[in-house]
Amino acid sequence: MLKEYHKFFRWLFRLADMSVLTAAWLGAYYLRFHVDLIPVIHDKPPVGLYVRMILFILLIWTALFRSFGLYNTMRVISVARESWKIVQASVVSILVLIVFAYFFSDVLFSLYKFSRVVFFYFFVLSVVGLGIERMILRIVLRRFRRRGFNLRHVLLIGDGELGRSFSAELTANPEAGLKVAGFLSREEPRPDQNIDGVPVLGSYGDVRQVLAEGGIDQIFITLPLSEHDRMEEILGTIDNEMVDIKIIPDFSRFLTLRGSVEEFRGLPIVNLRESPLHGWNVVFKRAMDIALSLGLIVVFLPVMAVIAALVKLSSPGPVFYRQERMGMDGRLFTILKFRTMGENAEQESGAVWARRGDPRRTRLGMFLRKFSLDELPQFFNVLRGEMSLVGPRPERPVFIEKFKETVPGYMLRHKTKAGITGWAQINGWRGNTSLEKRIEYDLYYIENWSLLLDLKILGMTLWKGVISKEAY
Repeated sequence: MLKEYHKFFRWLFRLADMSVLTAAWLGAYYLRFHVDLIPVIHDKPPVGLYVRMILFILLIWTALFRSFGLYNTMRVISVARESWKIVQASVVSILVLIVFAYFFSDVLFSLYKFSRVVFFYFFVLSVVGLGIERMILRIVLRRFRRRGFNLRHVLLIGDGELGRSFSAELTANPEAGLKVAGFLSREEPRPDQNIDGVPVLGSYGDVRQVLAEGGIDQIFITLPLSEHDRMEEILGTIDNEMVDIKIIPDFSRFLTLRGSVEEFRGLPIVNLRESPLHGWNVVFKRAMDIALSLGLIVVFLPVMAVIAALVKLSSPGPVFYRQERMGMDGRLFTILKFRTMGENAEQESGAVWARRGDPRRTRLGMFLRKFSLDELPQFFNVLRGEMSLVGPRPERPVFIEKFKETVPGYMLRHKTKAGITGWAQINGWRGNTSLEKRIEYDLYYIENWSLLLDLKILGMTLWKGVISKEAY
């Protein structure tokens, strides 16, 4: 019965995808030849030629979507991950379609060369349409699952902290459609023993008996590290059972930054810590940094020239204040600021944070700090690649030596480039405020990085982050 349900929903997704792809292809034809977005030079081709292509589109897309895992169960996969898979599969599919149309147009389509604009329209319409369709199906299935339909009954082998937390997550998120039927523990349980209302059905050795009673669709092995010596015994016991078997490794306490699992030649690799910026993400972020910092330098150049003159005239000393800071991967660089304190301000006090009413500030410096105008030269740091427009604020090495010993996870903020502004700063954690909260917000930014988040932070900086009560 379980397999029949799975087949039904797999075909439901395929039929929905086919409907969207057909509509997108015909919509692309209509936009190209019946809507004057781009002038049509040649005669409009008969729609029949494009209708004949639909069969090949459906074959290509469904085959590649299957290879990308888009017809596997998506119960525990996020919308963002599914959407990214759709984009990847669609890019490959459209390239295959273009090659197919080029090589077989003389045989199958009477030498007709399909419009490149139609391919472009189709790609955009199909990606958007498939994304919306999958989201609608998710919402519908979640509502069914919340009402108790289309559930998978789960047996958790391991009743320690890991098993209990996983059970609590499944209970709190019924839309996943996974219902915990019970636990198996290391020791023989007491009669009617339960954990948060979920029964303990027996010990590890009772797994076959529990499965024989029926009703279990999936097994999750949630053993603590101290009990991993039992793993081979348990897996050997259930090796021939017709249920899905999944292992949740007890690494959660060690997962510090964007933990994930990947595969290399069939071998699973658990990433305990990984930089979020790699591949195209680095290229996109750097391109945005160069374009915006260059534009902002041009816009603010007259303002910076005036500030430089005022700094020089208002107090003795250099215009710019240069200070060593720590950036990505612990690399040191020299940050640029307009000088806001008297010359040799730290000669007597040593390295200390600025404080409210700090007597070392000049009168002009007070104004520049209040409106964050002293930070403008850091656009040059961004242009040189030492900083980014958005990221955790860089700190001085002398302070970092203290913070990394007392603030858990402090050094993880150096897994991305330091920024002129950041998620912590626009949420009020700037200057002499809680380090713990600042780290919390910095790590949230790194975990959830995207170009859209960067743009949001830049917009919020302009809206409320330029003037700060904590800028002393």
